[in-house]
Amino acid sequence: MALHGGVRPYAATFFIFTDYARPAIRLSAIMELPNIYVMTHDSIGVGEDGPTHQPIEHLASFRAMPNLCTIRPADANETAYAWRAAMMRRHGPTMLVLTRQELPVLDRSRFADTAGVLRGAYILNDESAAHPDIILIASGSELHLILEARQVLAEQNIHAREVSMLSWELFREQPRSYREEVLPPGVGMRLAVEAGALLGWHEWVGSAGDVIGITSFGASAPAGRLFQEYGFTVENVVERARRLLGK
Repeated sequence: MALHGGVRPYAATFFIFTDYARPAIRLSAIMELPNIYVMTHDSIGVGEDGPTHQPIEHLASFRAMPNLCTIRPADANETAYAWRAAMMRRHGPTMLVLTRQELPVLDRSRFADTAGVLRGAYILNDESAAHPDIILIASGSELHLILEARQVLAEQNIHAREVSMLSWELFREQPRSYREEVLPPGVGMRLAVEAGALLGWHEWVGSAGDVIGITSFGASAPAGRLFQEYGFTVENVVERARRLLGK
């Protein structure tokens, strides 16, 4: 359909089932076809289905695939802009990676304009300091986690910048000036939070930064319990941020 033209085909299923679709996805990337893939149930939030249905390594593997653009939005508005970004791409497929669990919609009167999605990463809230002590980076559902952690850190007189980094590929396409505006070279203390494999994140957090991710397969339990057991809690984000800062 994509080769014929006139339509923009898309496919949708659970993210874990890209294991079956990988040959077709890879061919679309080789041929630079503008297919759109909408993949849901993106991590351990799948819960009781257990490790066979919890895609831990999949984000990292698709980020490694040439010509494919992955986007992992954090709420309904980011998802709308992610779809727009996918429709704007003409050379290569785009994969939207969505969560299972319900997520709140960010109040854009308090946070940056959602159009930042089109640039791959953007500063969500930076009102506390011109030069933050630490940069908190997240994608998808974990973005809401760093928002809560920032409030706790602020109460401890630690100024944190929040960055929504939903697409590495789109961010790499931005001018260096913009990339350094979002992630200033002078701020080495960076903490990324994502419920998936750590592979690749040190490109963004640097040698002085840290990543809260997953280094094993998932487990069968309610989603809330799993996020707690795997360290995706406000308390752990705050602790790891303080550890980076030597506090």
